Amino acid sequence: MTSLTVPAEDDGQRLDVWLAGQLQISRNQAAHRIDAGEVTIDEAAASRRRRVRAGERIHLHPTATAPASAPPPLPPVRYRDEHLLVVAKPAGLVVHPGAGHPDGTLVDALRAAGIPLAPGPDPSRPGIVHRLDRDTSGLLLIASSPQAHAGLTAALAAREVDRRYHALVVGVPTHARGRIEAPIGRHPGDRVRFAVVADGRPALTRYRTLAVGRAQELPEHRGAVTSLACQLGTGRTHQLRVHLTALGHPIVGDPTYGPSSELSRALGARRPVLHAAALGIDHPVTGARLELYEPLPPDLRAVLQRAGLVPPGQQELVEGW
Repeated sequence: MTSLTVPAEDDGQRLDVWLAGQLQISRNQAAHRIDAGEVTIDEAAASRRRRVRAGERIHLHPTATAPASAPPPLPPVRYRDEHLLVVAKPAGLVVHPGAGHPDGTLVDALRAAGIPLAPGPDPSRPGIVHRLDRDTSGLLLIASSPQAHAGLTAALAAREVDRRYHALVVGVPTHARGRIEAPIGRHPGDRVRFAVVADGRPALTRYRTLAVGRAQELPEHRGAVTSLACQLGTGRTHQLRVHLTALGHPIVGDPTYGPSSELSRALGARRPVLHAAALGIDHPVTGARLELYEPLPPDLRAVLQRAGLVPPGQQELVEGW
């Protein structure tokens, strides 16, 4: 057990903020330790929101942890040089360690393969400049050098990275193409979800209809689905899932934001039908243009086939905007 004393100048700080500063870890990491019961004050479990008081003794109790799991296999590498690489992340693979996923992540796979990862603001996320949700498949950029990390981060912030997705959504949008510009933040009633909220961060999505299909075993009004090409203008957490839900057309197979399980079962969708299919960027060091395309994996191809649809090709996703 480790004990820390709160100095007078820190009186009144939130416990998670204070602990993060003392241990030189991120605030999320500190909050995770508190929520796991590893932090007590006067022998009592503490809340992350509790305000510490000068002179208090904060006790850290490391909990027994399960042995680290073996690193997952390295996903297919679609591009690699000394500065960056692009992998085709499979569905089910978490990108970096976090609460509930201490290991078995893409970062672990990259480290095990001996791939250099550029340091970043969060030591648990080396090389990571953007992410895909666990159950989203497709192309993901990784920074191997500090120059690439800085350049990719700047390009993403300046909206200079062209990211195209394929999504299958419930119903048929009124407009065949559109622009969704709506701020995204934590859902006011469910901290696990995100939503369009007035005080959220700016977010921009463009979409274009590719084809309309239907789950044959359901009536048309309940079984209609639309294949969409989507372009990210920003990269907020759950952005496409939230924006398309706000449009009234959630992604098929999405258990958090999506439709009834009836449609997902009819199409055999066991995860959100969402795939990061195309990526375009000027190399952050050499300036050379990189254009990559990743076809839909077999499970999503099967869903589209059940809806009477053909998986889109690169040209369909990239052209016609």
